[in-house]
Amino acid sequence: MDFAQLQQFGKENGVVITDEMLRQLEIYMDLLISWNEKFNLTAVSQPEEIIERHFCDCIVPLTVFDIAGSVADVGSGAGFPGLVWKIVRPDLEMTLIEPTGKRCTFLNEVIRRLDLQKIRVVNERSEEHVKEYREVYDIVTARAVANLRVLLELCLPLVRTGGAFIAMKGNRGEEEMQESANAMKTLGGRTEAVETASVGGRETGMNILIRKERPTPVRYPRNYGQIKKKPL
Repeated sequence: MDFAQLQQFGKENGVVITDEMLRQLEIYMDLLISWNEKFNLTAVSQPEEIIERHFCDCIVPLTVFDIAGSVADVGSGAGFPGLVWKIVRPDLEMTLIEPTGKRCTFLNEVIRRLDLQKIRVVNERSEEHVKEYREVYDIVTARAVANLRVLLELCLPLVRTGGAFIAMKGNRGEEEMQESANAMKTLGGRTEAVETASVGGRETGMNILIRKERPTPVRYPRNYGQIKKKPL
C-alpha cells in the first residue's frame, strides 16, 4: 500500500486524510525507519508495510467507532494507534502512555517535528498514571499490548463512566473476549461492539469497543505483577 491508496481507503470509509496529513505521516514514517535502526521500535520496516500494517490498520477504528474528546493510548510504543489518530484527527486530545524512556523520546521527537498540539507523552505505566487520572478519559485504547483480561484491568480504570475502551486485537480476539467475561463484569465494562478489521482485502484482527457502565472498584488496578500472575 502507498500513501495514495491510504488516502483512498480513508475516503471510501468516511475518514478524510488530507494531503497535509499524508505529509505528516510520511515524516513520521521516515523518522520511524531511521530510529528503528538504533532502537527496537517495530518489526515492520518497509515503507509499504508500515503504511498498510501500521497506519491503515490504526485508522480502521476511526471508520467504525465514534471517537471524540480526550483519548489515552496505553502502551503506545512507537505511537500506534495514538499518534496516527492524532494526525488524522487533530481535534482529539491525546495522551500517549509509554513506560519505556527511549520510545517516549521518539514520540516526543515526532510530535516536535510535526508541531502537533494538544498531545502529550507520559513516561509511566498505566497503573501509576491512574493514581492521578482515574476515570477521566473519554476513550482509552491499546494495540498489541497484552491479553484482553490484562488490558481491561490496565485500561478501564482510566475511562470515565459512559466512556469506552477500544481494544485492537489480533486473531485471538474472539477467544480473549470469552475469557474476559469475569474481568469485564468486575471492572464495570460491557462489550458494545465488535468489528472485524480488514485492510487491503485481508482480515487483520478485530476492534472491540467496551462501554464503561459503572465506576471501577478502587482496588483496581493491582500492580502489574499481580495482574499478569492472576488475571481476573
